[in-house]
Amino acid sequence: EPVEVLMARADGFTAHRKQTQPGGATIGSMFKNPENYYAGYLIEAAGLKGYRVGNVHISEKHANFFVNDGEASAEEIRALLAEAWNSVREQFGVEMDLEVELVGEWDFDN
Repeated sequence: EPVEVLMARADGFTAHRKQTQPGGATIGSMFKNPENYYAGYLIEAAGLKGYRVGNVHISEKHANFFVNDGEASAEEIRALLAEAWNSVREQFGVEMDLEVELVGEWDFDN
């Protein structure tokens, strides 16, 4: 395809991403979509959009994205992951798998 067509397509993808995903220092999409659900919808339905632990919060734009507001620690991220995972499990009976790969020992069931 001509370069102009490819560039226009790439610009379209970028515009869509800016409309649907938060900017700034995001950690990215945290959970895989469970079968028949969207992880972001479940997190939002659990009332966690904007929920904060220290220097990291769940995005107001897309609830499956975590945003680092400064110098978020691994413990703050772990606590936010645990809150999202446990809240969705308790409210909807759905256990979400992580999209990100964690290094070291992590425990969400607390």
